[in-house]
Amino acid sequence: MYYGFGFDWTFILVIIGAVIAGLAQMNVTATFNRYNKINSRNNVTAAQAAQAIMDDAGLNNVRVNHIQGDLTDNYNPSDKTLNLSDSSYESTSIAAIGVAAHEVGHAIQDQKGYWPMKLRSMFVPLVNLGSTAAFPIIILGVVLGMNYTLIHIGIYLFSLILIFQIITLPVEFNASMRAVNILTTGNILSQDELPAVKKVLFAAALTYVAAVLSTALQFLRLVLLFGNRRD
Repeated sequence: MYYGFGFDWTFILVIIGAVIAGLAQMNVTATFNRYNKINSRNNVTAAQAAQAIMDDAGLNNVRVNHIQGDLTDNYNPSDKTLNLSDSSYESTSIAAIGVAAHEVGHAIQDQKGYWPMKLRSMFVPLVNLGSTAAFPIIILGVVLGMNYTLIHIGIYLFSLILIFQIITLPVEFNASMRAVNILTTGNILSQDELPAVKKVLFAAALTYVAAVLSTALQFLRLVLLFGNRRD
């Protein structure tokens, strides 16, 4: 046996996870690009839409920033910034406005103390530790003559990544739900433009589901290789 570091049948789980994640990413990119070509009737930019929504919600302490990249949009609760990427910031497309509204959804979660978001923030240091140390510790355990104490510690650390991604799911789905509700009751988009927004946000949500499945398959592989062994 090669214990996961050579050719073994469990490697197919990693391949399946990579395919799932890749398909989800391709889907969100294609969906965004499709509706990024359709400008909103009100001709407002995503940045203007985000600011208007936040003004209505009383989010006076959140700053809208322009950042580099495509679909790198995010809300940072630590410094209260809503960061819109090159593909969104100045765009007047339905897709860009939907993405901006989603990020405002996160800002509203932060304002209202949405507990899954608080839990996710608390998990950040742990998941950073897991993502940095898990595989080096597992590899060290293998190098040191299959030291299963170290290997199991590495597996436990890797499980933190999976737990974090599972916690992320309700945070992301709730932010999308808030975005749709905001755009439905507001006057930024017309009612017949909302189905396109829902498709973009649903495609984005699927990337988080795919990430959970991919990580779960990697975790399963580690358990199959090492989980039932003892020193």
